[in-house]
Amino acid sequence: MFRLTQIKLFIPLLIFIVLASMLYWGLGRDPNAMPSVLVDKPVPLFNLPSLDIPLESAVDEPEPLVNQSVFKGQVTLLNVWATWCPSCRIEHPFLLELAERGVPIIGLDYKDENAKARLWLEEYGNPYQLVIVDQQGKLGLDLGVFGAPETYLIDSEGLIRHKHVGVVDERVWQSDFLALYNSFGGATVSVKGGEVRP
Repeated sequence: MFRLTQIKLFIPLLIFIVLASMLYWGLGRDPNAMPSVLVDKPVPLFNLPSLDIPLESAVDEPEPLVNQSVFKGQVTLLNVWATWCPSCRIEHPFLLELAERGVPIIGLDYKDENAKARLWLEEYGNPYQLVIVDQQGKLGLDLGVFGAPETYLIDSEGLIRHKHVGVVDERVWQSDFLALYNSFGGATVSVKGGEVRP
């Protein structure tokens, strides 16, 4: 009886040690490093409308449908964004800069309203070659989207090569994307500062 009481006294200590170990392990991990089972796999099949820009061209007309073939032929970034996403506003100027450098970007407007998305792009600028509309979030679900923004590097064969959760800025581009982009044949030219740079 005495031994059982002594053992019960150590249970809170053991629970604390386990929880502290898990916290210590979690603090050492990168919160943006979300593994994706789709890396090195094709973009999931889809058939979704694209967003017509500018606004005047889309009034009362059906949106054209696009599918995964839009990712074939060139190394592309797929950027998941939405007008309701505050981090997307932070990321947007850098996406405009990447597009200016020649990096092809396709947008996935995630669980958003078309009219708001058009106005947003007209107001802040449009870095996208094409905007795929995913109002129901089906393609986002198939991609394993946690939320916006997320950015995928897709090679010229339509294979997902990298996934980044969170804002893409110059630091993230240089550390997470640039080497992969170049290794899969991405070609860019920039006149920023008079130098050629991706």
